[in-house]
Amino acid sequence: MARKQKEIRTDIGWSDAGSITLFGKDFPSEILGHLNLGDMGFLELTGRFPAPNESRMFNAMVVTLVEHGITPSSIVARMTYLGAPESLQGAVAAGLNGLGTVFVGSIEGAARLLREAMPQPDPKADFAALAKPVVQAFSEQKRIVPGIGHPFHKPIDPRTPRLIQIAQETGFDGPYLKLMLAVAAEAGRSSGKVLPVNATGAIGALCCEMGFDWKICRGLGVMARAVGLVGHILEESRRPMAEEIWHRIEETATAHMKPQQPAGDK
Repeated sequence: MARKQKEIRTDIGWSDAGSITLFGKDFPSEILGHLNLGDMGFLELTGRFPAPNESRMFNAMVVTLVEHGITPSSIVARMTYLGAPESLQGAVAAGLNGLGTVFVGSIEGAARLLREAMPQPDPKADFAALAKPVVQAFSEQKRIVPGIGHPFHKPIDPRTPRLIQIAQETGFDGPYLKLMLAVAAEAGRSSGKVLPVNATGAIGALCCEMGFDWKICRGLGVMARAVGLVGHILEESRRPMAEEIWHRIEETATAHMKPQQPAGDK
């Protein structure tokens, strides 16, 4: 029996010899020159142009994620570029592959836990009460609560207050942001540790405030960090460090294997 074919369809874009149309808009006249990169990202995720407050908030979120210095993702991008300088895109892809549950991908984890704890936004919710079972569940599973704590930004991640300020100014300081703060407070109380809401936690909450599906929230980090990794590769091409990292690590890691010079020898 022949398989019934399913519809193959996209609502994103199409073109012909004389036109390009994206989300029902004429690309040259209605998009090109009118939308910045962040607004274009918003259009891709929602199928519509952002309102001014959405544009400001979304752009702030993705700008936060572009750059964070010499991190595992930027190091691996540089190392890949060292081995394959003809493949800039491969080096960027290598760096993006490291955006998981520890780095950047925790946006997705934070958004998911918030949506599961409060499927529908409720401004009158008891956020402290909602936070307790969330923290307890992660503790029982011996898992880190995504979106809180930072290895060196203590007692506060300096990006978070600014994101909250912009959320207040744009009308996105709603129940999910309040719940994220309550989760951090409960995690700190139960563990006795300083566990501030970090940037990815704030952005995960803001994704919920803006109505994004938690499954796509990691994508904001992928969009943004690709820009940053291109910058790292440009710097690597001008002022290389990857080869020095390679040789220094090799020397350090194998030092115990090399014969030691007798004390009396010169």
